Amino acid sequence: MSLQNPVFIPGPTNIPEAIRKACDVPTIDHRSPLFATILHPALDGVRKVLKQTRGETFIFPASGTGGWETALSNTLNPGDRVLAARNGMFSHKWIDMCQRFGLQVTQVDVPWGEGLPVAQFEEILREDERGSIKAVLATHNETATGVVSDIAGLRRAMDAAGHGALLLVDGVSSIGSMDFRFDAWGVDVAVTGSQKGFMLPAGLAIVGFSEKAVAASKTATLPRTFWSIDDMRKGYAADAYPYTPSVGLMNGLKLATEMLLAEGLDTVFARHARIAEGVRAAVAAWGMKPCAVSPDLYSNTVTAIRTPEGFNASRIVEHAATRYGMAFGTGLGDVAGKVFRIGHLGSLTDAMALSGIATAEMVMADLGLDITLGSGVAAAQAVYRHGAAAERMAAQ
Repeated sequence: MSLQNPVFIPGPTNIPEAIRKACDVPTIDHRSPLFATILHPALDGVRKVLKQTRGETFIFPASGTGGWETALSNTLNPGDRVLAARNGMFSHKWIDMCQRFGLQVTQVDVPWGEGLPVAQFEEILREDERGSIKAVLATHNETATGVVSDIAGLRRAMDAAGHGALLLVDGVSSIGSMDFRFDAWGVDVAVTGSQKGFMLPAGLAIVGFSEKAVAASKTATLPRTFWSIDDMRKGYAADAYPYTPSVGLMNGLKLATEMLLAEGLDTVFARHARIAEGVRAAVAAWGMKPCAVSPDLYSNTVTAIRTPEGFNASRIVEHAATRYGMAFGTGLGDVAGKVFRIGHLGSLTDAMALSGIATAEMVMADLGLDITLGSGVAAAQAVYRHGAAAERMAAQ
């Protein structure tokens, strides 16, 4: 693998040089006033990216999986019932975590490539007149399939059903790259990680809690020590952590949020949408289709591409790595060997995306697929040139 090439896996993402340097800090006393100058700006920046003005925000030294555990362990009790859909590898893994905690999971199986079944969720919640379902789990952006689901619509369905369950949302591969509205969507717990839209190495689990979720934590009895938001809150009040924090990553997060907000969140989201549109144009030019079954489900951070029947899509990822030094995402779970993934999130430009599209074309041609070299590149160029022209006109 060449360290000079950008990566096109859907996380960890490319790290801007400024952020890499921000993470490279000398050892400091994390219980000194100096740490407070990193901690509180990072928390404030994260809240702005989440569009969160209510509740509390916590940053744990972990990955997004630690964020899942934080959400569950601080809000639920042993034996509680939760509602979740299995429509990809990461929703599957979150369900598995619930089962390991001894929670009762009402699981809705959804074909991989489809989004959350909002109407079916509403029906299930209406039937739960006794309120036995304590939480609804939702994966905003399913990284394995490139499918985005309607969290705002899910909140409306929960409200229409008159149900009081908590809404716990995995936004690991969406937050910081796609529009996410903690307050407006009525999210109770939002989970993300440092290694995707925040353009950092893996190592920080970022979690937003609503007032309702914080209240639930007061009576929740699932075991937690490392993941305790009560302990974390006490640490923040003393400008510190309840244990040793990842100071370098926190300093990088502080800069990352400053960079996202300086670019402007709407501009960040538009950039991701444009790059994703170019990738999808290339996929169509290759005569292939995304795993996502309809355009309303297309993710702007990752595209899972279905290869012809009988072709092992993992060969594309392996060949790209060994022959061209470039990383693409392999298929996972139910779509292993059926798709390869192009991640297009974080620190990425149109020109960088073109390098990935061009390399994917060479790889597929090498492997004997019916690909015309330059077809996908030309299709993406048409999108990117149009996008650049539109931006120039808007600026005039």
